[in-house]
Amino acid sequence: MQTTDWTLLDVEKGIHLDPFRCSEETSVALAGTDHWSVSMRRLRGGVSEGVDVVEIDNGRLKVSVLPTRGMGLWKGTCDGLDLGWKSPVTLPVHPTYVNALDRDGIGWLAGFNEWLCRCGLDSNGPPTDSATLHGRIANLPAHTLRLHVDPTGEIELTGIVDESQMFGPRLQLTSTVKTRAGSNRLTIIDTVTNLGGKPADLELLYHINQGPPFLEAGAKLVAPIREVSARNARALEGLDTFDEYTAPDSAYSEQVYLFDLAQESGKKTIAMLRSADGSKGFSVHYDSSQMPCFTQWKNTQAIEDGYVTGLEPGTNFPNPKSYERQQGRVISLAPRGGSHTIELELAVHSSAAAVQEVEREIAAAQATVTRTVHRSLLPKFAAP
Repeated sequence: MQTTDWTLLDVEKGIHLDPFRCSEETSVALAGTDHWSVSMRRLRGGVSEGVDVVEIDNGRLKVSVLPTRGMGLWKGTCDGLDLGWKSPVTLPVHPTYVNALDRDGIGWLAGFNEWLCRCGLDSNGPPTDSATLHGRIANLPAHTLRLHVDPTGEIELTGIVDESQMFGPRLQLTSTVKTRAGSNRLTIIDTVTNLGGKPADLELLYHINQGPPFLEAGAKLVAPIREVSARNARALEGLDTFDEYTAPDSAYSEQVYLFDLAQESGKKTIAMLRSADGSKGFSVHYDSSQMPCFTQWKNTQAIEDGYVTGLEPGTNFPNPKSYERQQGRVISLAPRGGSHTIELELAVHSSAAAVQEVEREIAAAQATVTRTVHRSLLPKFAAP
């Protein structure tokens, strides 16, 4: 049997494989598909100079991982359906070109174009409390990257990213992107470890952004909702239609809703973006004991300006960290190895039958709780 494990990147050992490619032609046959490949290349030119891209193709689902941008997922395709969105930031941006302090602390948005990017690790809210928008992890490069391909069909890419500074947090993200040959699903397993000698805060939110073909006029958010609350007065204006989406509108101003979702006993909770006719859907599956908070970002402005919605599970809501601490939603990691692990699954449903199956799972979880839509702003969800 040929090699099925590779070190693609190891800064300490001076390893960087560029270009790199393995496939059924150069490595092993994988159960479940006649075609698979994993490749890595380094982008050249413009603000993308120096960005590494790892493309994983399981024969059905293809995704581009950005180790240089905190192991975010740039974009993908599955069954001919595009995964991601058309951001005004069209190409991956190397972290050196992102000044988080720009525009009163929202410079993070200058690199924002991923299908999935993490907000955290020390903080993930607005630019307050001496923190910039959404934290640092999305603009920190992995220093170690390993690939494992198993003949049974598993493909696993693991990256390690450090968020650390003198007189500050010393956190380490170990992220594994995993899929199976021929599957419509992708699993992310993240462990955040405190390497420091003192307790450390953890806030982590997954900004999962999707545009067309799933997002369109008449598309819906389907989830087992225990409670939902508007984040601010602007979101209250659309409370009656929080789970419905419109066509692109250049006059639209973003709205954000905060949720407590239910899950069936022993199962993960699910949130799905369903197309208007129910023929396709994109779903997010996770354990709400690992991430008890869910945020919906509606941003149905003009296509050119970023027509997108965000499905965002997190350990907390994206409020100021001081406020989240008051609500008991900031995780404390014990010193010298304290950790928190999150498992998140993304799935694509390319037929009406597949969408209906997910809807039945969601309905079963919804049947266990009463759905409450709060008609006023609630302090337990959002800061005044």
